Amino acid sequence: MPHCECLILFTRYPEPGTTKTRLIPHLGPGGAADIQRQMTAHIVAQALPLKASRNLNVEVRYDGGDELRMRAWLGDALTYRPQGIGDIGRRMARAFRDARDRGYTSIVVIGADIPEMTTVLLNRAFEMIENDTIVLGPAADGGYYLIGLPSRVIARQVPDLFCDMAWGTATVLQETCRRLQRKGLDYTLLETLNDVDRPADLPIWERCQSK
Repeated sequence: MPHCECLILFTRYPEPGTTKTRLIPHLGPGGAADIQRQMTAHIVAQALPLKASRNLNVEVRYDGGDELRMRAWLGDALTYRPQGIGDIGRRMARAFRDARDRGYTSIVVIGADIPEMTTVLLNRAFEMIENDTIVLGPAADGGYYLIGLPSRVIARQVPDLFCDMAWGTATVLQETCRRLQRKGLDYTLLETLNDVDRPADLPIWERCQSK
């Protein structure tokens, strides 16, 4: 039975000095890369149970490294594709269009730096898309950690959702919602979660590890 849903995880290969750079002054290049490695593996562990229960494909869109190194790191149960060039908006738009072109009907894109992400939360996102709504997971910094789209909206809405956005600012979620409202598109918000980008965020990861 072909997969009809696709979960796409954006991450970087954990090469010291190239990832989690805002943590390097606190942890050093190796320590920051270790956090990247651990958090990505944590998210993969939350996603894998959905492969069987939802007939879901889990795809990793990576930056840095190559498919051989990614596969050696995260295993053969996933599919791997490079993110390609451009800002994060262009990269996400490309991922959505590619997945739609391969026939997926429900597509969710997530980041790797949200330790509070759970299997239950990811499952809920796909359930909401089944009701023909767009799903957003608000991040505490004003961005979003998850966006899910039914395939029917991708061709027309992807350019407007991902072009000319002030990525990395506190207005990304607000502006995304404004664009959806302007087009009369239904969307649902999941709970707000914290990402781990700066030294002050590290206790979030430590709490998740202790559970």
